Amino acid sequence: MASASIGLASKLSNLRKSNFISSSDLTHDQIISLFELSKQLKFGNRRIDLGNRVLGLIFKKASTRTRVSFQVAMARLGGQTVDLNPQLTQLGRGEPIKDTARVLSRYCDVLAIRTFSQGELEEYAQWSTIPIVNALTDLEHPCQALADYLTIQEKFNQLKGINLTYIGDGNNVANSLMICGAMLGVNVKICSPNGFEADSKIVEKAKSLSKFGSKISISNDPLLAVKEAQVIYTDVWASMGQEKEQLKRKEIFDKYQIDQNLIKLAGEDAILLHCLPAHRGEEITDEAFESKNSSIFDQAENRLHVQQALLAVQLGGL
Repeated sequence: MASASIGLASKLSNLRKSNFISSSDLTHDQIISLFELSKQLKFGNRRIDLGNRVLGLIFKKASTRTRVSFQVAMARLGGQTVDLNPQLTQLGRGEPIKDTARVLSRYCDVLAIRTFSQGELEEYAQWSTIPIVNALTDLEHPCQALADYLTIQEKFNQLKGINLTYIGDGNNVANSLMICGAMLGVNVKICSPNGFEADSKIVEKAKSLSKFGSKISISNDPLLAVKEAQVIYTDVWASMGQEKEQLKRKEIFDKYQIDQNLIKLAGEDAILLHCLPAHRGEEITDEAFESKNSSIFDQAENRLHVQQALLAVQLGGL
């Protein structure tokens, strides 16, 4: 066990004090090693005490799972969390990021930021002397993708060659699924209505990162897209900030609902994932959500474990 721990620490040593802004900030080997550490933490085979380190949370968007999983992860590592609510701090009054970042670097040991612009995280990273973690932007949701692929690895005992079909809006979750999946050898198909496809630049980026023959493809037909899928993934039709488009999107996405008939086209052993919160009766039926195929709550739990592993590595816990 000691030699295995040394080997894991060696593989993850480059992540100490590093930022995690995009799924592409990690390598294939680092992701697999993070999954190994996540499972050790999950099943109580390893304990890490960071010695009262402090995680700062800057959340400009509402959150349940991301907020709570980060807080619990830090508590399990022996650390503390400070909630830097923009409405209660100078963050909400226009203080320059370069000032905020340098001050918070003197108080905190790591910052997890949930906001709209990816560029905002990049600016924090430019001026901070502590690690910055992407807790969601409009472009990517990399911590979610880590939890997703850990769940898939647990279910199938492999990642290379797995077929994942995402059905819904080509949003931040779809982007991170493509980038992370490409590096892990997963074949990722994004199926969306015309005009709601994934960002072409992200698609090309994912293809350029492809390992082990991973295929990244775009589709508009959900009936065809789910055939041979081992994983079916969906998300809300209108993300945060798009609430005014809810009714319009409901009409456009009507044929992209995950139901039992769609799951049967993939096969009885296919698993169903959703990053939550779910709008039951819209992107997914209640029957499908509660079906034997659903691994949604295992997926939600794994947010805690991968983030605990990530924080432990970034803060030198190995």
